[in-house]
Amino acid sequence: MSQPVPPEREGFEREALAHLDAVYRTALRLTGNPAEAEDLAQETMLKAFRSWRQYQAGTNAKAWLLTILRNTFVNQYRRAKARPVTVDVTELEPFTVFQDVQDADPERTFFDRLVDGDVLRAIDRLPEDFRDVLVLSDIEGLTYAEIADVVGTPVGTVKSRLFRARQILQRALYDYAVEAGYITRRGAP
Repeated sequence: MSQPVPPEREGFEREALAHLDAVYRTALRLTGNPAEAEDLAQETMLKAFRSWRQYQAGTNAKAWLLTILRNTFVNQYRRAKARPVTVDVTELEPFTVFQDVQDADPERTFFDRLVDGDVLRAIDRLPEDFRDVLVLSDIEGLTYAEIADVVGTPVGTVKSRLFRARQILQRALYDYAVEAGYITRRGAP
């Protein structure tokens, strides 16, 4: 005879396990390695299960899980990563392409159309702080406030990092976007 499922396990399965794919995708973007991403996702879910009583039912389970994921990544994996690449933000201005993509949300449209291997590799090459907010916003769909909670920074910092991350990607993917026909090259007739 089977035993009844404890209520906390049932709640965890219903609310947290629904976001396992998002946890893995985010872990993969953070680590850049499928095996490490699996380990990180597993560790995140284990920590979440152990702390499930601290979760407030009805709040955003995905954001809660991604906070655990990021904290776990920072604590376990950041030490092993090389120093982040520094970027001179003043060099980015000439490469902004948003004026070539007119839309209600041109940034979202631009990135939604381009999500393929080239884009994912460009995302992986972003400096860590920029990559984190870009992945949480443009891939996982979290709000600025949710991202701020996950990464532990003010909303203004999230907005600034997201803007800069998108500029870096625009620069990295400019030729690709021209070749794919998403935009026309500047100065072209």
